[in-house]
Amino acid sequence: MPRRSPSTTLMIRPPPGHGHTGSVPSTLPDGDPAPATGELPDSSLAGLGERPFGFYVHVPFCVTRCGYCDFNTYTAAELGPGASQRDYADTVVEEIRLARRVLGTADLPVETVFFGGGTPTLLPPEDLARILAAIDAEFGLKPGAEVTTEANPESVDPAYLDKLRHGGFNRISFGMQSAREHVLEVLDRRHTPGRPAAAVREARQAGFEHVNLDLIYSTPGETDDDWRASLTAAIEAEPDHVSAYSLIVEDGTRLAARIKRGELPMPDDDVAADRYLIADQLLAEAGFGWYEVSNWATSEAARCRHNLLYWTGGDWWAAGPGAHSHVGGTRWWNVKHPAAYARRLADGASPAHAREVLGPDDRAAERLMLELRLESGYPLAEVAPDARTVVASALARGLLEPGPFKAGRMVLTLQGRLLADALIRDLLV
Repeated sequence: MPRRSPSTTLMIRPPPGHGHTGSVPSTLPDGDPAPATGELPDSSLAGLGERPFGFYVHVPFCVTRCGYCDFNTYTAAELGPGASQRDYADTVVEEIRLARRVLGTADLPVETVFFGGGTPTLLPPEDLARILAAIDAEFGLKPGAEVTTEANPESVDPAYLDKLRHGGFNRISFGMQSAREHVLEVLDRRHTPGRPAAAVREARQAGFEHVNLDLIYSTPGETDDDWRASLTAAIEAEPDHVSAYSLIVEDGTRLAARIKRGELPMPDDDVAADRYLIADQLLAEAGFGWYEVSNWATSEAARCRHNLLYWTGGDWWAAGPGAHSHVGGTRWWNVKHPAAYARRLADGASPAHAREVLGPDDRAAERLMLELRLESGYPLAEVAPDARTVVASALARGLLEPGPFKAGRMVLTLQGRLLADALIRDLLV
């Protein structure tokens, strides 16, 4: 199997604010002060409605914290005073109304909505449907809009899924992670190995058009056979979409502490590369095609349109504590704690903590970082002249597909996907 050099890393997640949809980081970046009104620069409001527009809703609640998790989530014991799951839907609705005021009267039909977490399905299905109804009331859902929620397989049952479907949801993403109990134990995941497949069946019976399973590979103690078993179990569950991410060991997590104490080994980059190759092979044999470095779908219709909106430069408003939004080159992120988030909105203020206005060079760099991850690739005409030698070298090394290259696009080969981070870094020098 082809290997990466030790100086490279497999590209598994896009830049902050564009990543795996439910991944709101626990640490907020630095930035410029955000106006209390939430107002945006005129340059960002220009062209509203000409770009795709979506909504992300962050639900920061979990029953327990997984040992590898560094997302902005809270268990009941961690939540503290000033915030509650019971009132959360009302608070998010207030931010949706704020979004309408900030974005003005522009016609902005919402093409995609994604509820991430945390575990959105810890809220009653009526609360999730009420938030979705508020988005529809303020902006209007485009006919055929994709509406997704993440879910822990143990947090739903047929009655819950039926209520979600009748509430307007048509896509669901289950966190499966692994089919092996000892791997789930290392990850501190609480569901039983067979439950994700049962949840997929129940979602189909409830009428969900599209179902995703999330997998994680390179967990300490996982073998190649364990990973093959997880992929096989996922495929046999018959979702139409699979996401597979290499485990990242984040500072401050229980997993990082266990590795530091020597209880578990640090995940190995070459092992991760081999696991990725196994995933691509088995998924391709089962009829799944890659369309983004970490995502495979059985058809174009099964691709996650919300993620594609991120990766192709659309606009989105992200509601919830710590959530990252982007409109017309301005990116901002909300205050981190649910209590501070609720307090800001109760006071009639924006929950935005800070923001940055991206310049032309920053936007061009982000476009390259995101679009090169896609099966559709990146236009050669947009490559800076001083990076053309990097492109020629990548083609000669077999990192770019020759056919699309002749047609004027850079499309990663399988080996190129393994070396995507290094290639992008060289292109941006």
